[in-house]
Amino acid sequence: MTQQSAAAPLSQEMQDCIDACMTCHGLCEQTMSHCLQMGGEAPVMIMRALIDCAETTRLCADMMMRRSPLAPDMCAMCATACDTCAQACMSMPDDEQMTRCAEACRRCADSCRTMAGATM
Repeated sequence: MTQQSAAAPLSQEMQDCIDACMTCHGLCEQTMSHCLQMGGEAPVMIMRALIDCAETTRLCADMMMRRSPLAPDMCAMCATACDTCAQACMSMPDDEQMTRCAEACRRCADSCRTMAGATM
């Protein structure tokens, strides 16, 4: 992996992935709040997936922004967390918030998979 200088701008692909991660992070946080407001309806597995995804996407974006040499590995892990979260959210397909979150998770997973294979 090559390292860019700190002054070099991020590639558009990397910026798009950062944006996807931050959007997904925000939607996971909102969906956690939504689940808490629903009370006992949201299974624990959904909450765990949301927490894992929210934390992973935030960390992934941070690592890409600082051009960490570990960012490709984090992107691969982030894609897995996003896929898991999307699947968990779709266990409640009639809930609009869950559907929005799942869609953001899928977009982020796709972008992270691309970045995991890219040279940063």
